[in-house]
Amino acid sequence: MKAKEVLKLLDEAEANVKVAIVTFQTRILESPHTSWEFTQRSLELMDILDELKELRKKLEKMDPEAEVDDEIAKMLKKLVEFRAHAL
Repeated sequence: MKAKEVLKLLDEAEANVKVAIVTFQTRILESPHTSWEFTQRSLELMDILDELKELRKKLEKMDPEAEVDDEIAKMLKKLVEFRAHAL
């Protein structure tokens, strides 16, 4: 995939991760039995969001027509398809 296409995927992935963070943070207060798990997951998602921001910086420096590693595109597609609100 080209860098400009991966940036579009990155936009969608970041949006999904942000929605997931909010979803898990609101579920923290649902039950004392599950609050730790939701807290842990939201912290993990914040780390993923930080990594996506770093990836964005690298991609923005690249030529928009440059080819990007397929593994990065696959990872972003998984994040785009991730639906925290469906859990």
